[in-house]
Amino acid sequence: MKMILKSTTALALASIALFSFKPHTASSLKGKIAPAESVGTVWAIAGTDSLKTSAIEGEFSFAEIKPGTYKIVAEAKAPYKNLEKEGVEVKEGETTDLGTLMLQQ
Repeated sequence: MKMILKSTTALALASIALFSFKPHTASSLKGKIAPAESVGTVWAIAGTDSLKTSAIEGEFSFAEIKPGTYKIVAEAKAPYKNLEKEGVEVKEGETTDLGTLMLQQ
């Protein structure tokens, strides 16, 4: 009888542990910078965390990014100015598409 009780308890605990974790769904962030030939590195900054990527033909993306609010900084080449976009919200399991961002001279 004790063996059945121990087995049932172990099975119940294993089932609870298995179903208590929700699956990780990746978030991502993407966009395009124009003019494409005038942008280099793109940063995503949230608090003390920062990620960087290169813009290829003006397009950039951050895969597997943590949900949160980000400031996006695109480093521009002269005669353009660096671009900053604050308050970019990335939600869990979603792709945030910023569309096309225009550099200013």
